[in-house]
Amino acid sequence: MARLGTGAYTYELIRDFFKLPGGERFGLVSRVAADTNDRIYVFQRRDPPVVVFDRDGKYLGAWGSGEVTDPHGLKIVGDTVYTTDRSDSVAKSFTLDGKVLLTLGERGVYSDTGCTGAPWLAVRAAGPFNHPTEMLPHPNGDIYVTDGYRNARVHRFRSDGKLVTSWGEPGHGPGQFHLPHSIAIDDSGNLCVADRSNKRVQIFSPDGEFLGQWTGMGGPNDITRGTDGNFYLAEQEDGDKPAYVCVRDGKGAVLTRLESRHVHGVGVDSRGDIYAGLTVDRGVDKFVRVR
Repeated sequence: MARLGTGAYTYELIRDFFKLPGGERFGLVSRVAADTNDRIYVFQRRDPPVVVFDRDGKYLGAWGSGEVTDPHGLKIVGDTVYTTDRSDSVAKSFTLDGKVLLTLGERGVYSDTGCTGAPWLAVRAAGPFNHPTEMLPHPNGDIYVTDGYRNARVHRFRSDGKLVTSWGEPGHGPGQFHLPHSIAIDDSGNLCVADRSNKRVQIFSPDGEFLGQWTGMGGPNDITRGTDGNFYLAEQEDGDKPAYVCVRDGKGAVLTRLESRHVHGVGVDSRGDIYAGLTVDRGVDKFVRVR
């Protein structure tokens, strides 16, 4: 096995770690996440969209057929799975076994941002949704959704689905977005928003006040916080630089970068092992932390 990383953050890479039963193959893998029991949920663009394994690679089951048309974002907090259906413009939460809990947005209804496709820079910001990217609850009880592919906003909802506020506009300055693609929450309750095409992570208060940013990265496809307090980012290729899985501490300082295939989502289990969801190569690579 290839060994990657540095110091305390050294990993052994196992390519294509998870195997589907019956010789089945994965669709495009958009996200990977671990629950509190280290079950690993793979979010793929084919039915069934959610496939579950244990951390050793044993297949445990699958769910979600007919519930998600275009899987994009998936995060797990407690016993709830939070997803976004990109092209249908819906954000939806589920129980761990696939029962729908909450749906935000109306399937197939799009807010008017003047954007019809790549390069995904909205002409104007608008309300929910136009191709949302990630859904995540906050310790304050509210739910935040990044709305990025054809919008440039973060939306804040009450737990019952009522919209509280939205912020952001198209552009490249503080508080502006060019494809807000993922979201995580730090120790202080601030929101870390992966602003993909601007190649940065912007930091906001829960009320949307701009607090700072992390730069020096390929376009961040995903930002996930581990139980260790570190942030795990999926970075796109950037010029002649390859794709990376990057580990940053709670303040954003780089701890290590692991060269990867094109990675769209990263999950991390309680032991610090990393699972990289692959789009082009359609599978999941595992980075096993060396102790």
